[in-house]
Amino acid sequence: MSDEATTHYSAVIDQMTMGLRFLNETFGSCGRPRVAWHIDPFGHAREHASMFAQMGYDGFFFGRLDYQDRSRRMMETEQELLWRASDSLTAPMADLFTGILPNGYNPPEGFCWDQSCDDPPIRDDPDLEDYNVDDVVKRFLTIANNQAVVYKTNHIIMTMGSDFQYENANLWYKNLDKLIHYVNAQQTNGSMVNVLYSTPSCYLQELHRSNLTWPLKTDDFFPYADNSHDFWTGYFTSRPALKRYERLSNSNLQTCNQLEVLVGPVSRNGPFGAGDSQTMKKAMAVAQHHDAVSGTEKQHVANDYARRLANGWQHCQVLVSNSLAALSGSSAKRIYCDNLNVSVCPLTETSKKFSVNVYNPLARPVTWPVRLPVNGTAYAVSDANGKSVDCKVVPVSRVTREVRKNRGFAVNELVFQVQAPPLGYSTYSVSRLQDGPPPTSTQHSVPTAIQNQYLRVTFDPDTGLLSSLSNLETKQTIKLTQNFYWYNASDGNNLWSNQPSGAYIFRPNSSTPFIISKTAKTESVQTSVVQEVRQWFAPWASQVVRLYTDSRALELEWTVGPLPIDDNLGKEVITRLDTSIKSSEIFYTDSNGREVLQRKKDFRPTWHLRQSEPIAGNYYPINSRAFIKDDVDQLTVVTDRSQGGSSIKNGSLEFMLHRRLLYDDVRGVNEPLNETSGLFPEGLVVRGRLLLSLDRPASAADAHRPLAQEVVLQPLLTFTDGDLHPNTRLEFSGLQAALPPAVHLLTLSQWDKDLVLLRLEHQFQSWESKVNSQPVTVNLQKLFSTLELLGVSELNLSANQWKDEMKRFDWTPQTDGKPLPKKFEDPSAWEVTLRPMEIRTFLLRVGLR
Repeated sequence: MSDEATTHYSAVIDQMTMGLRFLNETFGSCGRPRVAWHIDPFGHAREHASMFAQMGYDGFFFGRLDYQDRSRRMMETEQELLWRASDSLTAPMADLFTGILPNGYNPPEGFCWDQSCDDPPIRDDPDLEDYNVDDVVKRFLTIANNQAVVYKTNHIIMTMGSDFQYENANLWYKNLDKLIHYVNAQQTNGSMVNVLYSTPSCYLQELHRSNLTWPLKTDDFFPYADNSHDFWTGYFTSRPALKRYERLSNSNLQTCNQLEVLVGPVSRNGPFGAGDSQTMKKAMAVAQHHDAVSGTEKQHVANDYARRLANGWQHCQVLVSNSLAALSGSSAKRIYCDNLNVSVCPLTETSKKFSVNVYNPLARPVTWPVRLPVNGTAYAVSDANGKSVDCKVVPVSRVTREVRKNRGFAVNELVFQVQAPPLGYSTYSVSRLQDGPPPTSTQHSVPTAIQNQYLRVTFDPDTGLLSSLSNLETKQTIKLTQNFYWYNASDGNNLWSNQPSGAYIFRPNSSTPFIISKTAKTESVQTSVVQEVRQWFAPWASQVVRLYTDSRALELEWTVGPLPIDDNLGKEVITRLDTSIKSSEIFYTDSNGREVLQRKKDFRPTWHLRQSEPIAGNYYPINSRAFIKDDVDQLTVVTDRSQGGSSIKNGSLEFMLHRRLLYDDVRGVNEPLNETSGLFPEGLVVRGRLLLSLDRPASAADAHRPLAQEVVLQPLLTFTDGDLHPNTRLEFSGLQAALPPAVHLLTLSQWDKDLVLLRLEHQFQSWESKVNSQPVTVNLQKLFSTLELLGVSELNLSANQWKDEMKRFDWTPQTDGKPLPKKFEDPSAWEVTLRPMEIRTFLLRVGLR
């Protein structure tokens, strides 16, 4: 069961593909599940329902939903419904029948018969003193009849067993056999209850046969609360370092998958030994678990998830090195620097001459800023054509020196921008100069503004904080201030509730956060490549406001931690952007990195909300972006990991960056979320980026869609020392041409010896772009430069059924008629048309050119 709040859709699709392939290969098509079963995830994402529908599932059952939502649904018999999970895909393509289980994943009260349960077994010998058949039957019939009242048909489902209460099958089935026998015996006395062993699929089939109409839902099931002060919105941010590492691992895995396909068998066995992608695929798949990337596991378990990802990356590094050696013709050793975000790379710190290979996993060219730790004061950089590249040397910040500790010793950073072709690489040569210009020095005064040809950012000279953001192309300006705050986490000891904040639950003591500092100490660096203002708020909170020369986005690189707890106060740290945008209490967040949903403060689309937690009850998962807008301006913030966030005030957006808590929230972790490590015994330090873009609402998606994909699938840098052999191939693209802006290459991975799995995705919603929300046709035969396509077959989203054989139950919503599946014809077998938000999956038979 993947988590539904903090997972990215691409990783979930990969996970499901791997699992369903195992079931197909082990049990054949008769073992293919027809029902999705998410009995434990803490809230449910619309994009998950859309994916499950496109994977061929007939229905979806889950256990957890908001207590107010459940109460209303019970009264109106709407605990079973039709979920229309896309506003772009033509119904019923993303329609999914959804059922809410009566007792979560537990048995009815009094009917738990595992060895760890306290309920008495059924004693059916009348001579025994504790004979209890009559009592058990009576209680069961009462429960069954009460449950029948709040469900729509004369079929009801009951779960038996539980989280840690399904360890003794003999005890369970001995008692269940007796229960079924004695309850059904009551039919001779007029009882209408018939009990049988069943499965979710059989239950769903009976619901389908009832031929009823069902209530329609178009929003999602976030946020989830199980009581008035118990909102499960803390885990949207819990363990932010693990959340980032999982996202980065996904990017590395896609690069690994692509190179394995583009290069062929030599990628797995080459000059650097045996490499594979499978180890990383498995590690990423298990990291999607609802107690993994969610951050709701014990510390030693979180460590194990990270260890598995690191091990997977070691296997992939061999494969990537073999692949780049084959493509470039150079078997020089390749170095990987995984700590560049804290300016650590032993090779660049010491070498006088080295090359940087930049691999781009996107199907369009990218421009990307590179920052390398160096100890020289001047360098020359040249691109694959030998052309000189503008580069500058800037001092490493004090904060970075403190965070990296003794892992690196560079005093400077070399900064330049690189370009890489689609699904390919470009190579840059770097040489240290003996008598070049001195490095750029830092200025201790606050600049009034920094700007490039696209953006202008101003600062308040008195506070050192941001004061405005302008888009120079569209001639629009908004007031913009930004600062860091912390909510004091509840310790559970108060009048209204004893619920503390913990790994799952966010419960601040007050609706007003504490400001860390009203002013920032600043220094600035201004060069022809990058301009940055370094802001220092406290020993544990700092930021760099950064604008690269060719960028249409403003970067805010935040560093938070170790969060101080010597005052015995748990802290939940946010950054808040306050603007002049008239947002009318409405904001927008993405669902699993894909479709965007509208949110409104203190509001739920399907029931009248009684708001009891004005902050936590307005928090939503932000997987890749959030935005606010009015008629004129839209500010979009792209995140580099899953985070919780909200718009509590008009014109504002806040993102929770880090949490450190002193109490367990009594939901199963049994330890406080208080992260430390060998490197950071005083508490974890976390660093990340927010990217801001300001646009007209009608064209904002044209900027934020590709920007978000760039952050998810970022270029991979590898390094080689010294001079490259003169015959080295310095540039390569795996595509014959870049894909159109609306099309994203989602998957390219090896399936079998001559078979390759390809997914192409339309990455725009139907309403969000005049230019890009149109159907696009792609010719598969003209796609790849190294592969010859010999055959193509289309699959469902999870690649476990042929598309034309996928049959699903049809359901009729109450509000409008039964939607009829629409058949769209492609221009030809090799030309495929993608409509807004459509993902198409193909199995290609290929040969290497």
